[in-house]
Amino acid sequence: MEILSQLWDKEILLYIVIGFVAQIIDGALGMAYGVTSNTLLLSLNPGINASQSSALVHCAEFFTTFISGISHFKFGNVDKKLFKSLVIPGVIGGIIGAYVLTSIPDKIIKPIVLIYLIIIGITIFYKALKVTEHKEVTKHIIPLGVVGGFFDATGGGGWGPIVTSTMIARGHNPKLVIGSVNASEWFVTMAEAAAFVVTLGSGFLSTYWKAILGLLVGGIITAPFAAYVTKKIKAKPLMIFVAILILVINVFKLLQTFKVIPSILK
Repeated sequence: MEILSQLWDKEILLYIVIGFVAQIIDGALGMAYGVTSNTLLLSLNPGINASQSSALVHCAEFFTTFISGISHFKFGNVDKKLFKSLVIPGVIGGIIGAYVLTSIPDKIIKPIVLIYLIIIGITIFYKALKVTEHKEVTKHIIPLGVVGGFFDATGGGGWGPIVTSTMIARGHNPKLVIGSVNASEWFVTMAEAAAFVVTLGSGFLSTYWKAILGLLVGGIITAPFAAYVTKKIKAKPLMIFVAILILVINVFKLLQTFKVIPSILK
């Protein structure tokens, strides 16, 4: 009974809710699981630093991205050519990013990626309102995968926002982008989680096991449903929702970064 009470206390139930909400967003839109989870982890655990938070998110994502990827394959959301083109570059970028985050402060990197994402959000919104035909995007996928993996590790999330946003903005079919990016994310996450364990040691896992378990349970429960939502939703409203999501999250985080929000709240 004592073990069960430890497993299902209020703290872990809160993380389950966070994982549930984050995975709905990530699975359906191809982004924001890491951004959402990382933001909440840092706010709920004042003693945790950026590298530990990113490590915890990616340890949980190791399992949730696997379920999500399988689900997207099942529902036919994956462009296999795009999937294969993203995996290796993403893994390379993710490993480099994990080592950078554990050794260099992200104060310089963070504002740059947030501004980039805001620009991408505006671009997607414009393209959603403009009538265009979807086309297969084959250029610059390798550097995009490296950049996406790098910022995913350093920012605790970013694979989806960077890769998915850029591919959709360039005209690729949103459903295939979301499915392909989600499916390739498991390999990127696996590499990042391994790099974090090597650089930080395994001690942080035992300290924050409730966060990992909660995020994991919430994400696994949600992943198949999120993939089904992607299969059914129309492209235009999906793009608009993606754009709004990117703008809201990243404008808010940018204001936090420059301490505009804390000064207002005070």
